[in-house]
Amino acid sequence: MKELTVISGKGGTGKTSVTASLATLAPNRIVIDADVDAANLFLTLEHEVLEKESFEGGHKAMIDEALCTRCGECLERCQFDAVSEVPDNHDAVSNISGEADTASKGSGTVHTVSDKSGKFVIDPVSCEGCGVCVHFCPADAISFERQICGEKYISKTANGPMIHARLGIAEENSGLLVSQLRQKAKEMAIKEKIPMIITDGPPGIGCPVIASVSNADAVLIVTEPTQSGMHDMARVKKLADQMNAAVYLCVNKADLNPEATDEIKKFCHENGISFAGEIPFDRDVIESMKAGKSLVTFSQGPASVAVKNVWQNVLSFMEKRMDRLT
Repeated sequence: MKELTVISGKGGTGKTSVTASLATLAPNRIVIDADVDAANLFLTLEHEVLEKESFEGGHKAMIDEALCTRCGECLERCQFDAVSEVPDNHDAVSNISGEADTASKGSGTVHTVSDKSGKFVIDPVSCEGCGVCVHFCPADAISFERQICGEKYISKTANGPMIHARLGIAEENSGLLVSQLRQKAKEMAIKEKIPMIITDGPPGIGCPVIASVSNADAVLIVTEPTQSGMHDMARVKKLADQMNAAVYLCVNKADLNPEATDEIKKFCHENGISFAGEIPFDRDVIESMKAGKSLVTFSQGPASVAVKNVWQNVLSFMEKRMDRLT
């Protein structure tokens, strides 16, 4: 089983469009949409959802008012300003309006509660789920439940399963979600003897990117011939090197800036990157997205032909690498 992850140093390079075409060209594969913060691979691959499951991410703290003794320990301990004291009624004094006593202690500020006229609440947006308030609450008045942060899907496509997800707005733990999607794909690939996993990774170099690249056999970087594209391409190359993955690269919209494309080719040569090819600017790419189809399904134009060549080059690179390893 081989695993290829398609990534880009920045958004907007055409990474997902390329991945959709590779997933269409591969005759028997599992494709993963690991860009869970902005999942859109499903928009260009015709599919039928077979399974749906909730994704439980981090914890959120919540105060049980009936058990709370209003000691203020949670307010003092929270480092994220997620806890505040609010009045029980309009006449009560609230610490949130600045009437709580504060005393300096070391390099930080310690809040002390002046009276018990208010009640304590935790802002779910500000809460980072660290659990400190839960640990130190003397009355065990703070619950710490796991949160449903999104949904995971298994879908059927023409060339094999698609495993994808949708993370809720402003939800976290995208790295954990990516890891779960990849683990599910590996289990399915082994069980059903599917030889290839293709992952549409997130842009950038953050936690979900690391989760999508870790232990992958190879990484295909999709970049564009711009200064920002070249800068971020170099950053994501360093990340892939740290993950010990083979690195391939293709340039999308290469003909819009031939000089920059030549610089990228030179960078590949100097840094041991296998150059997979150039994809020209082609309005069929836009039309294929509007039609909800992959480029190679929608068009036989120059960009479609170029993507097919990129795919053949990637397969050749991966075969040669496997031969060297064995």
